[in-house]
Amino acid sequence: MAIAFPDLPYADDALAPAISATTLQTHHGKHHKAYVDKTNAAVEGTDLADASLETIIAEADSAGNAGLFNNSAQSWNHAFYWNSMSPSSAAPSGELAAAIDAAFGSVDALVEKLQTAGAGHFASGWVWLAADADGKLSVEETHDAGTLAIGGKNPLLTLDVWEHAYYLDHKNVRPDYLKAVTTGLINWDFAAENYARGTIWSYPSA
Repeated sequence: MAIAFPDLPYADDALAPAISATTLQTHHGKHHKAYVDKTNAAVEGTDLADASLETIIAEADSAGNAGLFNNSAQSWNHAFYWNSMSPSSAAPSGELAAAIDAAFGSVDALVEKLQTAGAGHFASGWVWLAADADGKLSVEETHDAGTLAIGGKNPLLTLDVWEHAYYLDHKNVRPDYLKAVTTGLINWDFAAENYARGTIWSYPSA
């Protein structure tokens, strides 16, 4: 059983102009697909051939297998990232809104913190909204292929701050990309589902 390469949850032009169809076609169709293909090639014929992507990530991390970790974690991160955005973004409500207010003071304050963290993140990586075991929210950062698919935090949404996520549309001005995404494209419904479930999102099966 191979790790799936999931379709985008929207049309490739649905996030324009913040993220163009060309960027999504390249980012999803080439970068994400390459990570999935390399993960599948690496586990073929091994004990991990039929494992979930989360298990592959954890085993690669435990074994210090950087190549497998990088490709498997990036496969997971990208699928999570596509779902973290939506062309029809609605404001958070209910338990998630209450948790945001408790941790950050307001949704606007959280958005500003995500933008600041993303703009200040050195080199490649990811910025996350996450919840700990008791439901308290925090903004987290991981470098390169670092992921919250493993570990003690429950990721609710993520922002990709690798250059390939924004360079075609915003050149080297990462703050413009972050502003465009966080002020109109965050999928708060997805974040709310992850918060309410209380466990780490599962990568889609084939």
